[in-house]
Amino acid sequence: MADTRQENQTSLTQFILLGFGTLPKLQPLLFLLFLVIYLVTMAGNLLIVVLVVADWHLHTPMYFFLGNLSCLEICYSSSILPRLLAGLLMGDRTISVDGCITQFFFSGFFVATECYLLAVMSYDRYLAICKPLHYATRMCGDFCLQLAAGSWINGILAVTIIVSLMSQLTFCGPDEIDHFFCEATQLINHFCKDMYHLDLVINIVTALLTLPPFVLTVTSYVCIISTVLRIPSTTGRQKAFSTCSSHLTVVTIFYGILMVVYLLPKSNMLRDLDKVFSICYTFLTPLANPLIYSLRNTEVKGALRKLVRKCAGFSRIQ
Repeated sequence: MADTRQENQTSLTQFILLGFGTLPKLQPLLFLLFLVIYLVTMAGNLLIVVLVVADWHLHTPMYFFLGNLSCLEICYSSSILPRLLAGLLMGDRTISVDGCITQFFFSGFFVATECYLLAVMSYDRYLAICKPLHYATRMCGDFCLQLAAGSWINGILAVTIIVSLMSQLTFCGPDEIDHFFCEATQLINHFCKDMYHLDLVINIVTALLTLPPFVLTVTSYVCIISTVLRIPSTTGRQKAFSTCSSHLTVVTIFYGILMVVYLLPKSNMLRDLDKVFSICYTFLTPLANPLIYSLRNTEVKGALRKLVRKCAGFSRIQ
């Protein structure tokens, strides 16, 4: 048994991402679908970044954080979708162990960072609605930069701790991962030793580093809703709530899907359902964010109209 385990440890140099391999006839359709999702996600989030940089009306803390969120969504989608598209197109679903760990590192980094960025954006809306007289002094340029940088640093810190624990262990067979990307719960099942203690440590580290932003987000919106409900006029309530409705929608989608994915019991019967929900938070959430902010936000729509007019005027000059 020991010899066999040692052999598995030395021979396992790559994984096979099963993904959607059980649906061979749908591979071309899935490739086109995910390609469109990726291109629209990249274009939508890149457009948000361009608008935030180009339009001085959007040079405010809220849109500065929105620009960070759009950059993050571009990076997150690029950490998963290109590899999936290549597998669907070429039929090669293998990925090296190092490549798998790298993909997990970056995807985990971006998800953890998004938790912190959403919390920062919630705090920004809390100050704007609940403490409007203190908003300008508290949300100054330097403080906004510190909040954004802190979000990225905390995100990379969380996943670095987990990856450093994983790097001390070796992988054993089987070499198949029944998912379309290298996800933490799937990787744990392929370590040689009993992973109860590692799983416990990972859960504790994840809770310590991701629960605080979640609690801050929930607390901020409890205070916001309480303040909005105390506004006497209906028009005032609608105006106050409209400033945070887009962000609240994004937060609800992000945490709602994430909770379903990680709280769903891990059984063979629910494995396909787990993939469906994973598609929602890995593909559809980055796609939905720019749509939600552009369709529900008059300032973003105004900046987009001005950018279109500028481009149209420039083309006529040419």
